[in-house]
Amino acid sequence: MRNIYIKYLAAIVLGAFTVTACTDEFLEVDPSGTQIENNYYKSAAEAYNGLVAAYDPVGWEASGSYANFVGLNIASDDHLSGGGSSTDVPWYQVWNTYTLTPTDGPQIGFWSKNFTGVSRANTILSKLEGTIPGLSEENRKRYVAEAKFLRAYYYFDLVRLFRNVPLVTAPLLTSEIYNIEQASPDEVYGQIEKDLTEAFAESNLPNTVPAATEGGRITKGAVQALLGKVLLYQKKWVESAKQLAEVNGTPGGTSKYGYKLLTKYSDIFVPTNKFHTESILEIAHTSLAATPGSTPIPQREGLFAALMTGPRSYSGPTYSPGFGLAPITLNLYNAIRPDPRYKTTVANIDSLAKLGAKYVPSYLNTGYFMKKFAPLIAYQATSGQINQNYPQNYIEIRLADTYLMEAEAVVQGGGDLGRAAALLNAVRARVGLLPVAATLDNIYQERRLELATEGHRWYDLVRTGRAATVLAFKGFVAGKHEVLPIPLTELTNTKLVQNPNY
Repeated sequence: MRNIYIKYLAAIVLGAFTVTACTDEFLEVDPSGTQIENNYYKSAAEAYNGLVAAYDPVGWEASGSYANFVGLNIASDDHLSGGGSSTDVPWYQVWNTYTLTPTDGPQIGFWSKNFTGVSRANTILSKLEGTIPGLSEENRKRYVAEAKFLRAYYYFDLVRLFRNVPLVTAPLLTSEIYNIEQASPDEVYGQIEKDLTEAFAESNLPNTVPAATEGGRITKGAVQALLGKVLLYQKKWVESAKQLAEVNGTPGGTSKYGYKLLTKYSDIFVPTNKFHTESILEIAHTSLAATPGSTPIPQREGLFAALMTGPRSYSGPTYSPGFGLAPITLNLYNAIRPDPRYKTTVANIDSLAKLGAKYVPSYLNTGYFMKKFAPLIAYQATSGQINQNYPQNYIEIRLADTYLMEAEAVVQGGGDLGRAAALLNAVRARVGLLPVAATLDNIYQERRLELATEGHRWYDLVRTGRAATVLAFKGFVAGKHEVLPIPLTELTNTKLVQNPNY
């Protein structure tokens, strides 16, 4: 859903509660933006453009700071910060050492990205309440369902990362920004569930979409998978298992939505194998965009994470050079080295020395880097800013993930352990591993290895209460570091309150 419309539409639909909400510059430009928006949405094409704008932040990898799965990896026990030095990409360095402050950390990126998405979703939803010339009722209902999903998606990130956030479900006037207060997490989760439930109930939301023309658009399966995940995070075990079972179908088989585990694990991450049967929620990237170096990172169409995590100043086979961020810890290396998924997950750059490879070791270098999203020579762009245009998509929810989430919910909720074991062992069987019992420890370990480097580990540690113990070596403090601080710029002259202990 990311395309050229965004280049001009962002100025039209950006809402009030985003980025630096209290600057004089913002207050000066907002009225003219409001006037443009009031004159927009006069045709079906403009309504579609507004929907595209609401989708766009899903693919942002940065906004104020790098707000993507690389930072989440670095916050976990599976990765270190890396980079050129202890001050390179400082917002990652302080998350790695848990020395976050209201001014230092990745929080402004995550905050502005997701509230931009919320604002755009609110805008298009408000416009879809009225009559838009030329827009069919069928498409109007589909757009409403998609926009509600997107608002839920953005708020799910916000409540997990910050816990205490404003709940905004309609476009805000500039004058309203300063008086808005934070909602309780329960209220935010309630709205997320409401939006997803209503989106799923919408009959015009398709079960599948044509990958060539609509790959990345929301389907019923994606809505139900996210709802199951949201319920899991709230420890609503029975309800979560019910939703996820609808997504998963018979373990190892093909679900009603057409989802099926790929036979070969490595095929999940092949850059040319996009929107395959294991993909439920996938974020598209391309190497074809003619991206100038001056273009803000959120507007770049390639996978910027590939450049960020490639080995520094590398020369040799297979890979292109990168920034050397997020080297894999020895702890994860030792855990996954005997596993069949090791070769797909870990790029052992030191082992390439015998083939003539050279690189500059990162800060906190281990020699082990992310392979699933590596900057591969074979897929380098041929135009634009070549080193920023890697074509790998990022699959945020895939079938093995929902299998393991359902297995966990079943065990926690006292459900059918036979089904939980079947789900767990279908994931293991795909890579040739023998069956194990459906225990929480086994499920958690399987999630770590199956989903390694994909941005799930930190969330899993926090939601299961294991973060304080597992991340103690990094300085994690219980009661504080489960969430990020509210960005200091968002507290100035507003009624927002900082998170505890920051």
